[in-house]
Amino acid sequence: MDPSDLADVLASVRTFVRSEVVPLEEQIDVEDAIPASVIAACKAMGLYGFAIPQEYGGLGLTLHEEAQLAFELGWTTPALRSLFGTNNGIAGQVLIKGGTEEQKESWLPRLASGEVTASFGLTEADAGSDPSGLATTARRDGTDWVLNGAKRFITNAPVAEVIMVFARSNPDAVGNRGISTFLVPAGTPGLSIGPKDHKMGQFGAWTADVYLDDVRVPAEALVGGDEGVDKGFQIAARCLAHGRAHIAALCVGMAGRLVHESVEYAKTREQGGKPIASFQLIQGLIADSVTDHYAGRALVLDVARAYDAGTDTVQGPSAAKYFASEMVGRVADRAVQVHGGSGYIRGVAVERFYRDARLFRIYEGTSQIQQVIIARGALGAAARA
Repeated sequence: MDPSDLADVLASVRTFVRSEVVPLEEQIDVEDAIPASVIAACKAMGLYGFAIPQEYGGLGLTLHEEAQLAFELGWTTPALRSLFGTNNGIAGQVLIKGGTEEQKESWLPRLASGEVTASFGLTEADAGSDPSGLATTARRDGTDWVLNGAKRFITNAPVAEVIMVFARSNPDAVGNRGISTFLVPAGTPGLSIGPKDHKMGQFGAWTADVYLDDVRVPAEALVGGDEGVDKGFQIAARCLAHGRAHIAALCVGMAGRLVHESVEYAKTREQGGKPIASFQLIQGLIADSVTDHYAGRALVLDVARAYDAGTDTVQGPSAAKYFASEMVGRVADRAVQVHGGSGYIRGVAVERFYRDARLFRIYEGTSQIQQVIIARGALGAAARA
C-alpha cells in the first residue's frame, strides 16, 4: 500500500477506535456483545479484509503494515479485533495459502466484505498446541467426505457462516500427518454449535464448541482440492505463524493503552498532597512498562519485515508472540499496581485489560509451544536428539 494511503487508514482506525469504541468498552464487557453499529462500521472500513489480497476485495496489507494496524486495534477491547480477526488471520489464511483458485474466488471476497464470518476449527479437547491427539475424522464416501468429531474453544463459532474444519483423513498416520482441512458452511446437516463459553475475559469475543455428526461435504470442500489431502496441518502451521505475529502486535497495542492509563492515573491521583507520579517507586513501575512497550514494538516490526521478505517465517513470529504476550501481562500487572485498590474494581479499564491480557499467552500456541519452536530453530537437530 502507498505510504500515504496506509497513513490515512491508520489515522481513520485510530479515530474510530478512540472516539467510537473506547466509550463502549464497559458496555461490551458487561453485555458480552459488540453493538451492531460498530460491526457495520468495521465492515464499511474494510477491516474484515485488511490482510486479504486486493484481487479478492481486501486491502492486501503486508504483515509489516498489518502490525501497525494491530497496534491501533490493540488500544481497545480485544473483542473488536476478534470480530474480523479470523477472516484475516488463521481462517482466511487457510484459503490464501492453501485454497484452490475456485475456493479463493468463491469465499475470499465474501470474507473481505464481512458478508461471511469464518472460524478456524483445529483445537479439540485432547488436541490443542499438539495436534497428535486430533480425533475428528474425515472418511471418503464416494466423491464426498463425511466428518465426525468435536472442536473446542472455536472463535466466532456462534456467528460463523463457514468453519475451516481440520480432520484426520488418514487414520494410519501419526502426529500431525494425515490431516486435511474442509470448508463446512453453517447449516450443513450434522453440524451444531454449543453454547457460548463463559470466559475470564475478552467478553464480546465469542467462542464455543463445534460438533460434527456425520457431516457430509462434497469433494470441492476439501481445501486445496486433491493436492490438499493430508496436507492440512502444514497449511495450519503457515497460517499460525502469520497469526502469531499479528497477536504480538495486538499485545503491543494493548501495552500502549495500559501505559497511557498508568501515566494518566499517576498524574492525577494524589497521596500526601501530591500526585503519585512524584513517587520514585511509581516512576519505576511506569519506566519498566514504557521500556517493555518499546521493546515489543521494535521486535514486532522487525519480525514482520523479515516475514514479508521470506527470510524468517517461523522462529521470528514465535519469538514475537512469546515476548509480546508475556510482556503485556507484566504491563497489565504493573498498571493494576499503579492504580492500587482502584485497579481491582470492575469498571476500571486496567482491571478489564488485566483479565483480557491473560488469554494471549494461551491461544494460537501457548508460550511453552513458542519456547519449543524458538529453541528448535536455534538448536536444530540437536534439540531432537
